[in-house]
Amino acid sequence: MTDAKKKDLVVEVGEKKFDFSLLEGTEAPRAIDVRNLYKETGHFTYDPGFMSTASCESKITYIDGDKGILRYRGYPIEELAEKSTYEEVAYLLMYGELPTKKEFTAYEYKLRHHTLVHEQLQFLYRGFPRKAHPMAILVGAVASLSAFYHNSTDILDQGDRDLACIKMIAKTPTLAAMAYKYSIGQPFIYPQNDLTLAENFLR
Repeated sequence: MTDAKKKDLVVEVGEKKFDFSLLEGTEAPRAIDVRNLYKETGHFTYDPGFMSTASCESKITYIDGDKGILRYRGYPIEELAEKSTYEEVAYLLMYGELPTKKEFTAYEYKLRHHTLVHEQLQFLYRGFPRKAHPMAILVGAVASLSAFYHNSTDILDQGDRDLACIKMIAKTPTLAAMAYKYSIGQPFIYPQNDLTLAENFLR
């Protein structure tokens, strides 16, 4: 969605008229910007299930469920699934374009050297029942990362934000694999830097 082309929509409430902006969608229908509706008119919108409400403006994802369309950064999801790796799609989501060979080499190096997780996390896993759903365990493990990296990220610094994303992308497959191994009673396996994220996960 873009606000580059704004047009006014006039809404009459009683004898008063109120102007609201029409935002041009990149591909989707135009949206009426009603964020100040209550402040200006004293009225709310009524839209059960939010069937006619756009919840946010996104430069990353475009979804049209009725037509079966899902795009990341303009690329159809089926094209990315067929032609791109997990790491390439992660790069696309972070930076807006698929990486060049040089960019991917540097990016993959960073990912491969952030796959290890803190040794104390094994005690977190042991607090869950063996029969717990692996996704429930993964949710807890991912949330716990903030306890290990709470002093290392300045959200105002682009480099710190990038590193936080890289750590999350690199460590999540490790945490997911650990959740699975725990659920079947097998010992944890440490990731190897010479393997891709997918290869480590499948071990």
